[in-house]
Amino acid sequence: MLRKLTSAAGCLLVLASLVLTDARADSSPLDARQQSIVAIAAFTACGDLDRLKPALVRGLESGLTVSEIKEVLVQLYAYTGFPRSLNGISTFMAVMKEREEKGIRDEAGREPSPVPDGFDRDSYGARTRATLGGRTDIPAPSGYQLFAPQIDDYLKQHLFADIFQRDNLTWKDRELATISALAAMTGTASQQRFHQNAAMNMGLTEEQMKQFADIITAEIGADAGSVSRKVLSAVLESRKK
Repeated sequence: MLRKLTSAAGCLLVLASLVLTDARADSSPLDARQQSIVAIAAFTACGDLDRLKPALVRGLESGLTVSEIKEVLVQLYAYTGFPRSLNGISTFMAVMKEREEKGIRDEAGREPSPVPDGFDRDSYGARTRATLGGRTDIPAPSGYQLFAPQIDDYLKQHLFADIFQRDNLTWKDRELATISALAAMTGTASQQRFHQNAAMNMGLTEEQMKQFADIITAEIGADAGSVSRKVLSAVLESRKK
């Protein structure tokens, strides 16, 4: 089912990335392209540039475009901070230079569509966050939103509006990158829970989420994989209610 997000200014934004699956969801495993997103995001988040470099090469060779990889690395600054994101981008620049010197031409991919006139960032961001969380309504502010409203404005207007309206990466891919980065860091179980649920709302299946945890275990370590599995168990239980 295609979800449509409408800005307060009346601009109808049809996001093909919001194809939500039902009980008959495809049970196929994460493909090579998706697995590359997991590795790229995780290694960027933990700052392992030595392992990031071959992961970037695998990403290009598995079907990710240059634009898509850049978009993953740019988005990660919102979750990992500018230092990790910029280091990832610098590593990707070095990879691209080496490949160009070898005469390898990678698919550039497309740039994001222009921002619509009258784009209401606050409204779009609030609706995006609600959609990711599986809600059709926008809940009233609570918790940290009341305690520190400025950070909620940043989340809505920048992360969930400025970044998520960029349509050269699907929302499913964005959530896959996000949970990978969060899994590679410590102390992010609460955020993982929201985004693992969002990843499933965007179409990732239970089988794919379990495979995701296996990849995190293999690439980042048993502790990170264990946290991801515990979070997934809680998410799956909550989705039954």
